[in-house]
Amino acid sequence: MNNPIKSLTRKEWRLWFGSLFVVIASNVLTGDIDLLTMIAACIGITSLIFAAKGNAWAQVLMIVFSILYGIISWRFRYWGEMITYLGMTMPMAIWSTITWLKNPASNGKEVAIQKLTRKHIVRLAFWGTITTVIFYLILRAMNTPNIVFSTISITTSFLAAALTMLRTSYYALGYASNDIVLIILWVLASIENPAYIPVVVNFVIFFFNDMYGFISWKKRELASS
Repeated sequence: MNNPIKSLTRKEWRLWFGSLFVVIASNVLTGDIDLLTMIAACIGITSLIFAAKGNAWAQVLMIVFSILYGIISWRFRYWGEMITYLGMTMPMAIWSTITWLKNPASNGKEVAIQKLTRKHIVRLAFWGTITTVIFYLILRAMNTPNIVFSTISITTSFLAAALTMLRTSYYALGYASNDIVLIILWVLASIENPAYIPVVVNFVIFFFNDMYGFISWKKRELASS
């Protein structure tokens, strides 16, 4: 559990503070500040920056973010998001924390990268399908709004969390895909209630941070090969 802040480059400092500024500004400019949404976004951004460094603190922060985001989703009756983050993403983040700590890179400062195997891909496809079907049935029974996108979000969330546990650079693409789905979901929510516009901005920022994470892991993967 090294201090990830010490290893941040100037570019990463700019990305971190720039992202925080945009998120905070979007909340302030709406004139209706939702403190919980703003805090959750700041924690989520910090988690993504640390994840790009391969630091286990990222997963600890993801646990906190999952709890806060679950509450935010509950308020809008996005049951799929609430159940996904509290019942799947949070437990998998706990598991990822343990996995990352048990598999450090040779320098001891970050998690070791693992390459995906055919067995991994088959298992991801199998469990991803099972998870999607089960959660869809639950969401349908709960009359969840925008159920199609909520169901897709479950699939992308599962893949992102699973790829994180597997310590592969593709975890970031999983989360970036999930960001796109969440942007759509919260745009739909914002049409009904403009107070959720900052949540849309949050996930747009998350998308760019996740893509940076993918690039960072790929560079480290190529350097070690």
